[in-house]
Formats: sequence, C-alpha cells, structure tokens
Amino acid sequence: MKLKATILASVAAIAMPLAATAADLTLRFGHVGNPGSLFEASADAFAECANGKLGDRAEVQTFGASQLGKDRELLQKLKLGQVDFSLPSSVMSSVAPEFGVFEMPYIVQDRDHMRRIQAELGDVFQEAAQSQGYRIIGYFENGFRHITNNTRPINTPEDLQGIKLRTPNGEWRVKMFQQYGANPTPMAFSEVFTALQTNVIDGQENPYAQIASAKFQEVQEYLSITGHVYTPGYVLVSERRWQQLPEDVRADLEACGAETQDFVYDHAAKLEVELLDVIKAAGVQVNEADNQAFIDASTAIYDEFASTVDGGADLIERIQNLASGS
Repeated sequence: MKLKATILASVAAIAMPLAATAADLTLRFGHVGNPGSLFEASADAFAECANGKLGDRAEVQTFGASQLGKDRELLQKLKLGQVDFSLPSSVMSSVAPEFGVFEMPYIVQDRDHMRRIQAELGDVFQEAAQSQGYRIIGYFENGFRHITNNTRPINTPEDLQGIKLRTPNGEWRVKMFQQYGANPTPMAFSEVFTALQTNVIDGQENPYAQIASAKFQEVQEYLSITGHVYTPGYVLVSERRWQQLPEDVRADLEACGAETQDFVYDHAAKLEVELLDVIKAAGVQVNEADNQAFIDASTAIYDEFASTVDGGADLIERIQNLASGS
C-alpha cells in the first residue's frame, strides 16, 4: 500500500505541472503594424475575442511593430513554432502563386466584393496555404493602396517614370510597377521610413492606415490616390502547430477569425476617411489619379499572370465575375 501511495503521489506531482501548463497556454500573434495601425487594431480585436472565449484554457498575446520579426521572418517562425499567428498580406504571393491574383491592379472592387471572393473561392486559397504548411483562419485586410513620393504628383503611369518606389517582397507588385515605368525596390516595411527620410527611395505605396501610423506623411510631399491594389490580410497559422492545439481551442480561434472580420472592415473604412485628413493636415499635397489610365496600363500584368500561373486565367475570370454589376 505504501508503495502504491508513493507511486500515486509521484503521478500527481507530474500531472500538476502539466495541468498548469495547459491552463497557461500562451499563443503569440506577431505582426508588422505600428501603433495606431489597422493591423494593430485587427490583431488586438482578434485577441480580445479569443481571450473572451478561451477563458483560462489559453491566452492570445499580440506583438506588433515587427517585434517578433518582419513578414518573411514571421512566416518562418510560424513553421518553427516560435510564433503562433501572423498577419501577412502582400508577402503571401511569394508563399503560393494563387495569392498573386490579389496583386492584379484593381481586381478587387470593394469589401463586399472581397466577401464574395472569400465565400466562393476561399477553398482555393486555403488549399494553396496548406500546400505550403500553413492554414488561414481568418481574412482581415491591409486595404486599398495609394502612392506617396517626393518627386511629383502621380496622375498617370507615365508620372512614375524613374521613381524609386518601395514595394513589399512580392514578384507581381514589382512587375506591375516596372510595367508602369517606376523603379520598384522591395524592402521590409520597418525600414521604409528611414529610407524615405534619407532619400534612399523616392516613395512607397500603402493604405492610409499604414502611411499614417508609420508617419510617412512627415517625409513625403505628395500623395496620389490610386487605389491600385486591395490587399487582404490573412490570419495565418502553421498547419502542424494548429493540429497540436486542442479541438475546442481551434474552434474558438476560428470563430474569432470570422467574427473579427466585421470589426476590421468597419474600422478600415472609418480610417480611410480619418487618416486621409491626418495626411493632408501634415501638409502633403493630395491628388486623385486617373485610375482608367492605370487600368489600361495593366493588361500585360494580367496576361502574364493568366499564362504563367496554373489556373491563373480561371482565377482572374471567377474573381471578376463576382464584382458588382456582373
């Protein structure tokens, strides 16, 4: 009996730390958004939703401003299990070719269009992510992108001639701006302010939420409203890590991925109005670009995607058919 009691006590001693560990499961959400950015608000809203559902089973903690790494580093850290969630946008086109369709200029009309794309084609993008060891558990956004620079207002693609323009690390964005006549320069987001300040680059392109939160208005003279690309943001996890999580935890996290989208879209739409005023107030000269001129100059990039990406032509057609008025 004494030996049995000793064994039971030993088992209990081992089990107690395991129980404590399960209750204290910490899930780290890394992203590149600065304080005040849409990414920060989105990740924090997801964490608030998740922590409300998870109780003491797990806790989601957010780390912004590239604290846990830049976009490419976060993708790697997901695989290594060092980070549990990240919020990539344009960089996903370098993960799987299907995501490059969102790099096609003006292909996404508005957020309602994006909802229809997600509903009809979500499986395509999920399968593409899973083929590379990832899983999408929610669609947020980076938003509609516009061009800032220190050389001249951009009204048509011809105005971009020779301008050294920072782009994210994605082949299609680089090809698009080469097509327009710019000199695209891929660079991590965290390095852009200093590069603009020191004239290493002339300009960049981002949604207002990223421009204003990164304070690019302090080092840029012109903002040209182009809305040339809408980039979704993907709440991304490693498939391997995902399968290690308890089923009830996964269910709650997926629910929050879906539920937080409404907040993200509403907040993004509000920021588009508020932050344009912030940028104007900083003395930046603002102009509306000739969108049709950019659309007309984009034929070649569509043709290349359709002919070089497996299923690319079909993907373009299906997305365009889901646009309003189709």
